[in-house]
Amino acid sequence: MDVIEPIALVLPSPVSRADVPRLCEELGALLTSTGASEVVCDAGALVCPDLTAVEAVLRLRLTARRHGSLLRLRNAAPALRALLNLVGLPDPP
Repeated sequence: MDVIEPIALVLPSPVSRADVPRLCEELGALLTSTGASEVVCDAGALVCPDLTAVEAVLRLRLTARRHGSLLRLRNAAPALRALLNLVGLPDPP
């Protein structure tokens, strides 16, 4: 059985509202073509995260879930994790 590596996705800084649909479309295409069950989303560039970054993470998680995959954050600043927790979107276990 082949092991499928997680998809690596890097969030830009800053994330604009216009970036969100494009990121989701790119992720959906990658998940469809690879069948990966996990996405590792590097948020290290987000120095000053805001609610647009939270929206991006939420929509990317929904995109991953629709494809049967799990999205995990890597290198997320404490401020981004705090915002995600505040809106009820903590990292999955």
